[in-house]
Amino acid sequence: MTTGATPRRRAVLAGVAGATAGLAGCSGVFGGGAAVSVLAAGSLNDALENGLRERVDQRVAVEAHGSARVARLVADGQKDPDIVAVADPALFESTLTPEWYAEFATNSLVLAYDAESPGGRRVAEAGVDGWWRPLLDEGVALGRTDPDLDPLGYRTLFALELATEHYDTDTNLRAAVPAPGQLFPETQLVSQFETGAIDAAFTYRSMAVDRGYDFVDLPAAIDLGDPALAVRYETTSYELPGGTVVQGAPISYAATLPRETAATTAVFEALTGDGYLTDFGFTVPEPYPRYTGQPPDGLAS
Repeated sequence: MTTGATPRRRAVLAGVAGATAGLAGCSGVFGGGAAVSVLAAGSLNDALENGLRERVDQRVAVEAHGSARVARLVADGQKDPDIVAVADPALFESTLTPEWYAEFATNSLVLAYDAESPGGRRVAEAGVDGWWRPLLDEGVALGRTDPDLDPLGYRTLFALELATEHYDTDTNLRAAVPAPGQLFPETQLVSQFETGAIDAAFTYRSMAVDRGYDFVDLPAAIDLGDPALAVRYETTSYELPGGTVVQGAPISYAATLPRETAATTAVFEALTGDGYLTDFGFTVPEPYPRYTGQPPDGLAS
C-alpha cells in the first residue's frame, strides 16, 4: 500500500474542484472555433487540465464525465467535440463507431482509503489479503461510481467478481458489497474523502497516486491492469442501459479525432503521445499509441 501527502492531496483537489466547477461553461465553446474542445473521461480530467494544457500552443476546452456518458452525449448528438477520449475502447466499438481510434495509456484499479478515518484504518489493516472483509460491514463507508455512466463503475463490479474467485470467499462480493448510497460522479469521487462522506473508494491507480491518497494495491488477478490476464478478465461482463454488454478487459484509454484541422491534430498528438501522462500516475506501454482502424495520413507515425 502507498502513503500519500495530505497537504498535496488537498491542494490538488482544490485545483480539480475549480476546474470541474468551470466545466459547465465549456460546452458553449464546442463548435465556436476559439478553442480545441476535448470531451473526456473524468479520470483524465486532471492530466488534461494540468498536463496537456501546458504542452500545446492551442487553447483547450476540457469537459469531463464518466466515459459511458461521454459516449452517449456524442452518439445522441448532444455534444460535438473536436476530440473524444474515453477510459474504455469498447465504447468505440459499441456506443460510438469511429473509423479509427488510438489507445494511448493504461491503468489499474486500487482501493483508496482515508487513513484519518476509523473505517479507512480498518481497510489499511486488512491489507491486500483481506481488504474485502471490512467492506462487508456497515462500519466502512465505501464510494464507487455508477456502472451505467462510466467504466470505473463497471470495472469495480468486475474487480469484486474476480476477487470472489481469487480469495475463494464464501460470499459473492459483487452481489454483497455494492449499495445504491455508494455512488458518486467520477469527477467527485475522491473529493468525498475531504468531506468525510466515505472511508474508502475503488478508483484508478492514477487518481490515487496523483492526489496523494493511501491505497491498497490489488492483485493483478483483480486490478484489470495486466494485459497477460486478459482471458481471466473476460470472464466478467456488465450490461449498459440500452443493452450493450461490456466484457472485462485490461484497462486502456482511447481517443479519436472527429474534426481534423491543424489545431485539433496538434492537440490530439500531444494528448496521445507527449509523455505527460506518466506524471499523473498512468502507464504508457512501449507500443502506445496503438491505432485501430485507419487514422489520417501521417498521424500514426
